[in-house]
Amino acid sequence: MTFGPNNHSHEECCSEGHSAAATIATISAALSADPDIDSSAIEIRMLGPVVLLEGYISKAADREKAISLAAMIVGPEHVQDRMLSRFPTQ
Repeated sequence: MTFGPNNHSHEECCSEGHSAAATIATISAALSADPDIDSSAIEIRMLGPVVLLEGYISKAADREKAISLAAMIVGPEHVQDRMLSRFPTQ
């Protein structure tokens, strides 16, 4: 079953056949479990087989770490970075 404007489902693109919700939950758990990243303002969405990382980061290292963790789960070609920097003013 497919919702929204997508013409394909995540299951068709993923050899394991897990759902988009399971993928989001797995990435979210990986981000939350890493003590070196503040993922409280990062949102994870799926657009077909692509993981969209959206929201805000407070350190430059958080961007690379979030992308790296998501890429380990779905592959680097399936991760799209849409995070915005929100660095504290000095």
